[in-house]
Amino acid sequence: MISCSRLKLLVVIFFLSIFFFNNAYSQTKIQDSVFKLEEVIVTAQKRSELLHNVPFAISNLSAKQIEDLRLWQIKEITSVIPNFYSSDPGDGRDVTSLRGIATTSYDPATTVYIDGVNQFGLDTYIPTLFDVERIEVLRGPQSTLYGRNAMAGVINIITKQPSNTISGSASYSIGNYGQNRMNLSIKAPIIKNKLFFGASILYDARNGYYTNQFNNKTYDKQNGFFRNYFIKYIANHSWSFLLNIKNRNQRNNGAFPLVMGADNAIAEPFSLNQNATTTMIDNTVNASLSIHYSGHSFDFLSQTAYQSNYRYYTNPIDGDFSPYDAITVINNYGKDWNKSKVYTQEFKITSPTASNNPLKYTAGAYLFYQDAPVKQGTRFGADANSIMMVGDSLFTLINSTKSNKKGVSFYGQLSYAITPKLNFTAGLRNDYEDQTQTVKGEYQHDPMPKPITIIPDTSANIHFSAWSPKLALDYHFTEHTMGYANYSQGFRTGGLSALSSDPSQPPLVGFLPEHSNNFELGLKNNLWHDRVNLNIAVFYTKVNDAQVPSLVLPDAITITKNVGKLNSKGIEFEFKAQASKSLFIQYSFGYTDASFTSLQLSSQGSSINLNGKKQLFSPDLTSFLALQYTMQINPGKLSTFVRGEWKYLGTTYFDLANTIKQSPYSLFNASAGLNAKQFSLQAWFRNISNQKYIAYAYDFGAAHLGDPSNYGITLSYRF
Repeated sequence: MISCSRLKLLVVIFFLSIFFFNNAYSQTKIQDSVFKLEEVIVTAQKRSELLHNVPFAISNLSAKQIEDLRLWQIKEITSVIPNFYSSDPGDGRDVTSLRGIATTSYDPATTVYIDGVNQFGLDTYIPTLFDVERIEVLRGPQSTLYGRNAMAGVINIITKQPSNTISGSASYSIGNYGQNRMNLSIKAPIIKNKLFFGASILYDARNGYYTNQFNNKTYDKQNGFFRNYFIKYIANHSWSFLLNIKNRNQRNNGAFPLVMGADNAIAEPFSLNQNATTTMIDNTVNASLSIHYSGHSFDFLSQTAYQSNYRYYTNPIDGDFSPYDAITVINNYGKDWNKSKVYTQEFKITSPTASNNPLKYTAGAYLFYQDAPVKQGTRFGADANSIMMVGDSLFTLINSTKSNKKGVSFYGQLSYAITPKLNFTAGLRNDYEDQTQTVKGEYQHDPMPKPITIIPDTSANIHFSAWSPKLALDYHFTEHTMGYANYSQGFRTGGLSALSSDPSQPPLVGFLPEHSNNFELGLKNNLWHDRVNLNIAVFYTKVNDAQVPSLVLPDAITITKNVGKLNSKGIEFEFKAQASKSLFIQYSFGYTDASFTSLQLSSQGSSINLNGKKQLFSPDLTSFLALQYTMQINPGKLSTFVRGEWKYLGTTYFDLANTIKQSPYSLFNASAGLNAKQFSLQAWFRNISNQKYIAYAYDFGAAHLGDPSNYGITLSYRF
């Protein structure tokens, strides 16, 4: 439960915000049209509409807000959005929790879309943010329109598109830890009203936060090169074509900077001792072709997409996180392995955007095919027997898995205005998925030139289907106040277990999809001539057949089983106010109580009862406060601003037994700068107090810290 002191703090913050607003409002005689919150158009329901009219909880971050927040990675949205938490163990693969529904495998619980393309899994998605127009975070199950793995919600990222206007930008950021970030962007018509081109290029590099005591060198030094290209062709007033290609090439000299034991990680922050060092190569391609038809009776969209990710370590990576030659992991077996490829196709029909018909509809079909061959060797070095008592040393266990997934789904959703104030929404989706997996196990002992097969090629097949309904009612009490109630079901795909080194965990064991029932009530308000936005939502989610992960060591293979039931309930609060022409206030608050009502795990032949334990990666409380004051030096030409942010995260658990946890902590950020018509200069400070906290931990005890204190400056030019 929320403590009394926390409640008092929240009440104080809320009334201080109201006080600042009322004070500024009473002293300002500027016309209403001069300062107010911007009107927000979103595509959360796969059609354009006002955010205020969407009958479920959704948060929107505009391009300006993204710049003000200095968001460079998706995980930095943590706590800015109520009940949102995201982190990674140092490899750039975010584990995201939303409303207590957390990612526990390579099939995420929160789906990420970038420019309409489903970032199919943790391998193929791009976590870096640049040249972004807006971010929509849809909270609660969105399986009806978005399908598999949208059980917690959807992160919908829209980048800046080319148009008839020549525009562009250039920015350069420099900071401590050798931070260098350069972004160039241009959008221009090649043939006016017909052919358009857009390109954005980003280079991002920094030194490592960690020091490796084994060789006294920095660890997790990173650099990345990112590209986003657009070609748009408008054939006539009805037909248009958009080709988009995104590339991500990331290099990480020291992925997985982990320390055994959360207490050790805090006691000696950003220090580790690993004998095996390597570079992680991470190359991603994301390409799509969108064909759009806009007619009097309906709009049509076809989107064909291809995604691939090739990820490997140039040398074996440390698997025991120690200076001993005990365990290393090998996955550099050539381009035929560890390269995931995904093909998707979506067809969508919607009612015309400008239609005044009381009936609005969306219908479509979605198809996909995924090919993911994985080959990984677990090397037991010279110290393996003496340190880990495995009975031998100098041998390698090689596991190969070929996984193919294909599926098809059909969906439809309609909204009908029963009266000018009352709307009814209903939707239904059916997903069908087929998976085939083949595994092979090999053994190679020094000095054997070739491995021998210990588990021959063995295959299994699994298929399943799921229905995802949705019902909603929304009522507009006034033009500026809307209440809603909805029910929806969530769906996360099932699968087959991988081959591991643990003989007690047999491969190719099927696990079922995860299903949830979600109930939500909410109220949305635009107050004081659109100067204040206030949203409140309460929710209750019940998860059946909960997929519970078990990490098998030393090869770090996740085995998933349906052994749990989870209930999650909570409240969310969002407040934005353009208190005056100069003062902007933003506050968000989320409380989640996500507990397993049934959880029985097997360990060494016995059963462990974990009923009542809390969900992983799900802070019980998130809070975010931002105040930004802008002063006009030369109106329309030059202004200055100062901004302060306070993030607060509650107790977070990282293992099912709830023995590894991070106690509540606060993070403070600040920025200040100058804005001219085309130039801006910003100084930024993140984690000012240099708070040490566990951002990610594995259930076997290896922990990764959140980022230390960062500071720097950003110079930007726009035209």
